[in-house]
Amino acid sequence: MSYNFNEIEAKWQKHWAEHQTFKATNHSDKEKFYVLDMFPYPSGAGLHVGHPLGYIASDIYARFKRHQGFNVLHPQGYDSFGLPAEQYAIQTGQHPAITTKTNIARYREQLDKIGFSFDWSREVRTSNPDYYQWTQWIFIQLFESWYDVAESKAKPISALVELFGAEGNSQVKAACDENVTEFSAEAWNAFSDKEQEEILLKYRLTYLAETEVNWCPQLGTVLANDEIVNGVSERGGYPVVRKKMKQWSMRISAYAERLLQGLNDIDWTDSLKESQRNWIGKSVGASVTFNVNDHQDTIEVFTTRPDTIFGVTFMTLAPEHELVSKITTPEQKEAVEAYVEATAKRSERERMADVKTISGVFTGAYAEHP
Repeated sequence: MSYNFNEIEAKWQKHWAEHQTFKATNHSDKEKFYVLDMFPYPSGAGLHVGHPLGYIASDIYARFKRHQGFNVLHPQGYDSFGLPAEQYAIQTGQHPAITTKTNIARYREQLDKIGFSFDWSREVRTSNPDYYQWTQWIFIQLFESWYDVAESKAKPISALVELFGAEGNSQVKAACDENVTEFSAEAWNAFSDKEQEEILLKYRLTYLAETEVNWCPQLGTVLANDEIVNGVSERGGYPVVRKKMKQWSMRISAYAERLLQGLNDIDWTDSLKESQRNWIGKSVGASVTFNVNDHQDTIEVFTTRPDTIFGVTFMTLAPEHELVSKITTPEQKEAVEAYVEATAKRSERERMADVKTISGVFTGAYAEHP
């Protein structure tokens, strides 16, 4: 008897859809188990081989846990908001809402034909307002909060305003900008509304700041390191440069210790935990200040090995460091500017990964050993 896969697969896929076989219940006596896939970008006319390559493994595991008696939540969705969908729409000359809807329908058809056990009642589309309203809501919560280092948690910004009005900021232990100056309660109450808001922005968990970004002029947007390959954008192959821009940032580093401690409570492999620790990137050490010869400026350097200070014989600045243009001598100006321009075309990841090529240009200035 031959195996008529077209007939058999169509029969059971229809059965699963009609009976919502893979739907997870909110209230169950079974032990919960969560299997989450990375949502695909619906930025093409269909799935590519990388999608089922990852989804098959997690689907096998989801089915295995269901057979073991777990209440398995295995959702699916579409990362349909942003650059990939926008670029696909530009390439095809159609409105992104149309191309996204069309592509999602095709993706869903293909995913169902493969026979994945997704709980489609939990489908997420990040381009839908009923989804991204919550990312906007989260941003507002962060904007209206500050991080109390003494209690290791976020608190409403209104509580900070009360503290400032009662006792100034001298006793406040918060995650904030380094250039915050001390002020009294009297001074705070005398500040204008604009001045108070400027100070609060230095304490909020989301804040505006000048930061180094990967800027792609042709795409008209900032790109993550993951979106750059060999100095050009992954989508379109356009040049990318490093430049300073004012943008919204978050004080994620305030949570470094909590993130590290939380790893102790997660059932992950040691190698995965170690990669997370490296990503969090907390280091313990000291800051050493160097004066610059014939300049008023100083250079603060963080080191995990302050005991090696006696062996310091030279110092390097990042090409985008604000002091580079200040301390470069006229004789070195042309060489330094050429080097800065060349490195601006490389992503941060490329520069960090290239450990074999050590390069640099002499500024003509000297730091004074402390």
